[in-house]
Amino acid sequence: MASIKDVAAHAGVSVATVSRTLNGHPSVSPGARTRVLAAVEALDYRPNAVARSLRTDQTHTLGLVISDVLNPYFTSLARAVEEEARALGYSVIIGNADERPELQDHHIRTLLDRRIDGLLVSPADGRSPLTLEAVRSPTPVVLVDRWLPGLDVPVVRADGRVAVHDLVAHLHGLGHRRLAIITGPASTTTGSERVSAFRSGLSAFGLPLPEAYIGQGDFQAESGRRAMERFLALPEPPGAVFAADNLMALGALDAIRAHGLRVPEDIALAAFDDIPWFVHTDPPLTAIAQPTDELGRAAVRALIARIEGRPARSVTLPARLVVRRSCGEPAPPAGPKPLTGPAIPAVPVSESGGTQPHGTAGPDPRSTP
Repeated sequence: MASIKDVAAHAGVSVATVSRTLNGHPSVSPGARTRVLAAVEALDYRPNAVARSLRTDQTHTLGLVISDVLNPYFTSLARAVEEEARALGYSVIIGNADERPELQDHHIRTLLDRRIDGLLVSPADGRSPLTLEAVRSPTPVVLVDRWLPGLDVPVVRADGRVAVHDLVAHLHGLGHRRLAIITGPASTTTGSERVSAFRSGLSAFGLPLPEAYIGQGDFQAESGRRAMERFLALPEPPGAVFAADNLMALGALDAIRAHGLRVPEDIALAAFDDIPWFVHTDPPLTAIAQPTDELGRAAVRALIARIEGRPARSVTLPARLVVRRSCGEPAPPAGPKPLTGPAIPAVPVSESGGTQPHGTAGPDPRSTP
């Protein structure tokens, strides 16, 4: 691998001139700049990123700590973050918290030690002291998807409250009156917001939410399965269940099928966080979709704005309801009314296969004058 000394020798300039050229210093003459850049290309020289970061105090690296890399929503979010960062000249190091606050803290500490330029965090738990410390550190931080109330830090997230109300209206319109929810952890803002929106939506239709119809989950599939098992064991099981996360919905679906029940004939099921293969389940699952790509890209832009000393505001984008067949199908619209009025006479057909105008028999083609 070529070194900076090799580039200098190839271009016939000093090492200092090569360094100034690569850092865009205006003192380098056009001729020397041309020779240095030609030598860099000919030798396939790659500057040492660590050494450069020590000189410029920047690594052009962002950290991203997500709550669960196995959750398809966060996988898509991480991909959008990585693509936008790369387009803007940054690399991304990803840490998976696996919905565990202590693992989240480990990743945050590791990333800060690596001198990243900025940090994106989707908090697994709002009570993490290291997350609060990171937010108050000199390293710019932006929260994505989840947030920590009371902190003056930009948050990029989706607002699902209207979509949850739309879901309740959809279920009510299909005739469902016993509605249950599998919630996320109350310690997360997304967990508390979704159950609050669901309760509000039920209230708008005069429907209760009994404690027996609230299943506590943790955004993992197994918790969805356990909650659904408990619902199905009730003397009067719910007629429809809203899982506040896609993995919990898949766990709930497993429990329904293990009992030999059908969706939606025996019980309806809907999820928060649409994922690509929900269209391939039988039946396809109704879900609330978040604008994942837009959230990831907006989070990166907000973080880079903070890194560059520019103002960065919070961004809130709307989620939307995607109706499929897992909650039932509305009654088919009434067919067209039969036509009334005088009957339309049939068109006479001649033996030769032609037609004749209505009301005129015409001459018999077999007759002779």
